[in-house]
Amino acid sequence: MLTTEQKKQLNIIISDSLDDAERHWKNGGYLLQKSAQDGRMFESINSSVESYIPGHEFVNENVTTIDEFIALVLDMRDSSKHLMSHISAKVSKITMLQRVYYETSALLPAMAFIISCEGGSVTEYLGDGLLALFKVNSESPKDSIYSSHRAAKQCLSTGLTAVNDALERRYALPPIQIGIGMGQSKALVTLIGLYPQKQAKAFGECVFRATKLSNGIDQIAIDKTLKGKWPSSKGGSLRFLPKKVKGETQGYIISNN
Repeated sequence: MLTTEQKKQLNIIISDSLDDAERHWKNGGYLLQKSAQDGRMFESINSSVESYIPGHEFVNENVTTIDEFIALVLDMRDSSKHLMSHISAKVSKITMLQRVYYETSALLPAMAFIISCEGGSVTEYLGDGLLALFKVNSESPKDSIYSSHRAAKQCLSTGLTAVNDALERRYALPPIQIGIGMGQSKALVTLIGLYPQKQAKAFGECVFRATKLSNGIDQIAIDKTLKGKWPSSKGGSLRFLPKKVKGETQGYIISNN
């Protein structure tokens, strides 16, 4: 649960991020509107910042490092539709590319802040989403599960509400929706790319499964491995509903009783 002070920081981050986005847009970002002729803009955007893998501040390519992580992938739903959908001037103050730019400018730093409050770290920004990692504490793995779940819940509740409130207040935009996928596995911590732009990456099944499960609408889905490791408790308030793809259970949607 975010403290009162953390909630204040969250709102400041959202406001400052939107101020920066507006400034960049006015300084020439609006010219991109002419080149956005289809919905593929975000598909061509790769990670845009350095990777910060928790527990591995420095990665040496000559050392093979394997560690266990919980991956959290957060994805904004229907961003391509937002890019192509014109909103009437009677409804909103902005349209199309400017809309998606402001939405992601508010969403991504807000979610990253919440994740950092629970000990996780964003390792990649994926255009309209992000990948975060939580290092599994070998001495108390359940604590890592609880922390990552708290982060996901706060992103979906406090964080998303704050972002949507700001977008509605500033631009009269309708609420955005997100999907969150989570997975747990061992991963190879390595360097990818060419010098001098090599980036640290965690390569493991947890990332791929979390990505696949992030396609829900305002829901948290976890993979089978994380479900199997979830601490059990009598009278627990959580339910795990099978998430099926083509009739096969791919993971579980977390629901409160």
